[in-house]
Amino acid sequence: MLTPFTKKNDVDFSALGKMLDWYVSNGVSGLFAVCQSSEMFFLNLDERVRIARFIKENTSLPVVASGHVSDGFDNQVEELNAIAETGIDAIILVVNRLVGEYESDETLMDRLHKLEEKLPADMPLGFYDCPYPYKRYLSPAAIEEIAKSNRYFFYKDTCGDIDLIRAKLDAMKGTNLRMYNANTATLIESLRDGSVGYSGVMANFHPELYSWLCDNYEDPKADKVADLLTLCSLIERQLYPVNAKYAMGHCGLDLGIFCRAKDYREFTRPFERETLALMRITEQIKQYIELEEVT
Repeated sequence: MLTPFTKKNDVDFSALGKMLDWYVSNGVSGLFAVCQSSEMFFLNLDERVRIARFIKENTSLPVVASGHVSDGFDNQVEELNAIAETGIDAIILVVNRLVGEYESDETLMDRLHKLEEKLPADMPLGFYDCPYPYKRYLSPAAIEEIAKSNRYFFYKDTCGDIDLIRAKLDAMKGTNLRMYNANTATLIESLRDGSVGYSGVMANFHPELYSWLCDNYEDPKADKVADLLTLCSLIERQLYPVNAKYAMGHCGLDLGIFCRAKDYREFTRPFERETLALMRITEQIKQYIELEEVT
């Protein structure tokens, strides 16, 4: 999910409520409330907690959240327990907050077990290969060990490597752990191989198309839709999340385009036209799959 801000740079909870309704009306089946797209590294702990609580209290959908952004272990324990108290359905652990970029899986597992002891024993957990401030993926071997505990239910994969995705899916087979792919280019293959959904930034542009693809990946039209979505997904390299807020504005949401992670003043006229072109393509894809009739 995104975080809307007022012109005074405060979290805009009124706009956040409207955004919730928009996600639901466009077919999403769950919400990642505090993540990188939410600009969590630019939110203080009180804001992260208030956002997670607001979202959980204002939707019937499952809500997961992360929100541990600190480097220090004790600070992360404080952050994660504060998020857990909001009533969310699962806490999502950020891999690169647990270990450095080049530290071993053994170090990862040691720190993970210490962290687990500090979290509520009945709180479901998940993992997120967050790409900021650097990408650190869970290896298939680490996934296999983690999944054995049956405490982990959600894994947001961002590697974009279909061979590695398949190895990770094999590692979690027969456990409670489920993969949600964040990469559009590998999404349809991963769905056919056992991933259960999409959890990526493009759901902030046209979630209804990803919802359709996740439900209809064996449809004769699915491969063409997946190809078009892959090309559309290149816009995330533009000025995200500013462009996503601009796109939402053209879906009837009055969010503004203010961000903390990026300077909205860098959103140029060519960027506007590219985003509008994407929204027109969205409508063409919806006509192609007769989405109104499906929903």
